Amino acid sequence: MFSDRTLKCRDCGAEFVFSAREQEFFAEKGFQNDPSRCPACRAARKQRNTGNDGYRTTQRQMFEAVCDECGCITQVPFQPSGTKPVYCRECFQKARNRQYR
Repeated sequence: MFSDRTLKCRDCGAEFVFSAREQEFFAEKGFQNDPSRCPACRAARKQRNTGNDGYRTTQRQMFEAVCDECGCITQVPFQPSGTKPVYCRECFQKARNRQYR
């Protein structure tokens, strides 16, 4: 049913073979689109976006806030709106433990 096809990489413009076996794998996973990057560009893109452990390496933007519980200055990964309380790490953990008792 599947046969090898030659595709063109959208990043480097090189031609690469989309093998019948890869097409079968894509079909099993339910992927609708053919790959648009050659294996080398896919690997390079993955390396840029993730570290060696597979997790994102980009840093989140942090915002300074005052903890509503203890009053210390802390950093949080969201822009506080002022409508909900903001806690430092320690106070957040305490509040979380109180909630699930």
